[in-house]
Amino acid sequence: MIKGFNTICTHAGELEDEQYKGAVSPLYMSSSYAYEGVEQKRYPRYFNTPNQEAIAKKLAALEQTAGALVFGSGMAAVSTALLAFLSKGDHVVLQRTLYGGTFNLVVEEFEKFGIEYSFAGGLEKGDFEKAVQPNTKVIYVETPSNPLLGITDLKMVAAVAREHNLVSMIDNTFASPVNQNPSQFGIDIVIHSATKYLGGHSDILAGAVCASDEHIEKVFSLGKNLGGNLSDYTVWLLERSIKTLGLRVKAQNKNALKMAKFLKKHKAVSRVFYPGLKDHPGHEIAKEQMNGFGGMLSFELDEAIDVSAFLEGLKLIKPSMSLAGVESTILSPAKTSHALVPAEELEQQGISDRLLRFSLGIEDKKDLFGDIEQALQEAGYKG
Repeated sequence: MIKGFNTICTHAGELEDEQYKGAVSPLYMSSSYAYEGVEQKRYPRYFNTPNQEAIAKKLAALEQTAGALVFGSGMAAVSTALLAFLSKGDHVVLQRTLYGGTFNLVVEEFEKFGIEYSFAGGLEKGDFEKAVQPNTKVIYVETPSNPLLGITDLKMVAAVAREHNLVSMIDNTFASPVNQNPSQFGIDIVIHSATKYLGGHSDILAGAVCASDEHIEKVFSLGKNLGGNLSDYTVWLLERSIKTLGLRVKAQNKNALKMAKFLKKHKAVSRVFYPGLKDHPGHEIAKEQMNGFGGMLSFELDEAIDVSAFLEGLKLIKPSMSLAGVESTILSPAKTSHALVPAEELEQQGISDRLLRFSLGIEDKKDLFGDIEQALQEAGYKG
C-alpha cells in the first residue's frame, strides 16, 4: 500500500502503458469511445475517460478522500460544488475573506438562482453560527485566505456544520494537499484551483473537487450537465505536474518563511501577512492544522514607496496574474484577483492599494532578497 506523500504524488492513479511499457502514463486523446460490448460508456463530459479517472484517483489519495473530479478551472470546481448542494430557497454561509472570483460568483449570480447567502462577520465560531439560518445548507471557507492569509479553524467549521446539518466546503488552494488535508478535520468537500500548486508551472488551467463518494456523486450529477470538464491533454499535464508537488511546495514553504522574516524586519515594509510568523493572529491554529505554512504571503509597502515603481523595478520576481508556479510572482490584489470586489468591501476586508500578494517560487533566497532590495532602490527607497 502506498503511504509516502511523494510516492502518492508519483504513482497513485498512474496508468500502465501495457503496449510499450513506457515509464509515464499514456495519453488517451479520443473524445469518442465505443458503447456496444463495453463495461462502461466513456465520454469526456462524464469525467470518465481513462486519464480523467486516473487523475481523480491521484487527487483523492492526496486529499485522503474517497473520490475526486477534475474540472476545466478552479471556478468551474467552485461553482459546480456550490450549486450541487444549493437550490432555490436555500441559504449558504460564507467566510467573508474569499478569493475575489468566488465572492463575485456569489454576489452577482446567486440571486438569479434564488439562493440566499450571508458572510460571516469574522473567523470565530460565533461569527459563523450567527450567520446560520433555518434554510442554510452549506458553509464555505477558505484557509489560508486570499490574499491576507487569514486562518480559519477547520475543526470549528466542521463542528458548526455537524451541529446544523450542513455540508462543509473549503477552498484549499493556498495550502495544497502538502500543507493541509481538510478532510482529516471533518470538512466534507475540498476544492482546488489546480491551476496553482497542483499544476505548479503556470501552464495549465484546472480545478478539482475531492470528497466522499456520496458527495462526489452529487457534484458529478450537476457537473455532467454544466460541462466544465477538463481536456485529456491538460489532465495528462496535471498528472505529470503533481509528481513533483511535494518537492516544489516544501521548497516554496521554506522560501516563504525566510522572505516573511526578511520583510518583517525591513523598514520599507509596514505590514507582513504570513501564518508562519509568531505574531500572526492565526499562527497557533495554523501550527495545529497545517504541515507547513505555505508558499504565499502578503505585505504592505510603506507610504513613502511608490508601489508601481517598485513592481516595475523587479528583475527576477514577476508581476503576474496568478500564483504557485516554480517562479516567484507578485501582484496587487486590488487590481487583479479582487478587482471585481466593490471598493467598500475591499476596505472592510483590509485590502489596500499598497497590499502586494507574493507567491514564492523555488529560486535561491539570496537572489530573491537582492531583487527586492534593488527594486526598492528603483522606487526611491533610501534606507
